Amino acid sequence: MRAFFTTPAARDAAAQALAVAFGSYVYVKPIDVEDEDWAARSQALLKAIAVGRVVIAPPWDVHEKGSRNPVIVIQPSTGFGTGHHPTTRLALRALQELPLDNCTVLDIGCGSGVLAIAAIKLGARSAIGVDIDPDALENARENALLNRVTDRIQFEEGDFRDMALRGHVALANLTGALVERSAEALACLIEPGGSLIVSGFLEHEKQPVMTALQNFLGRGRVNQEDEWLCGVFESSLQR
Repeated sequence: MRAFFTTPAARDAAAQALAVAFGSYVYVKPIDVEDEDWAARSQALLKAIAVGRVVIAPPWDVHEKGSRNPVIVIQPSTGFGTGHHPTTRLALRALQELPLDNCTVLDIGCGSGVLAIAAIKLGARSAIGVDIDPDALENARENALLNRVTDRIQFEEGDFRDMALRGHVALANLTGALVERSAEALACLIEPGGSLIVSGFLEHEKQPVMTALQNFLGRGRVNQEDEWLCGVFESSLQR
């Protein structure tokens, strides 16, 4: 098995941790690998994909002419979210079921910015994308420019749990463990009467994730594609 790390320090720390955990049962050999723009190469064959009434396309496969559906152009990079993973598609489908006119939408763990951009294309007034990865944010800003929505979207670096954010709709395509641990913080992101869409958790995580969120938002509904799940919650107007 080969694992890649962004820095030699991170690689060496992982090797040391494996040595402590497994001793002589695991042989670890550190090597240096040239930066060959692996993200661009691995995604070079991606094609446009339709998700509900939205089309997500890389710059080399855009066919906007004659299309009645919103077209979102995403430059594949290190920012997660090209529409080819079930968690992104689940969040996009859930987003299309909500009324977005005059809404402010939060995209937590925004990656490529695809969900924030989709919200604007679907009628939201404004959107804020948040991520801890500066490279992902650079990609998200590039994509906002490609889609001509920079005047209605802003991207911020930071941990959403430490930020004062509030929107009518919040999307969080994260991991199940993070959603479970951060259920209260996620619930606090939405205005009374607003909606929270959480994606990125698996079937075996359904009960703990949904229970954690229901403690703050009441019962939600679950959508599924393959083994991946998406939860949709609506906040009480009296909250």
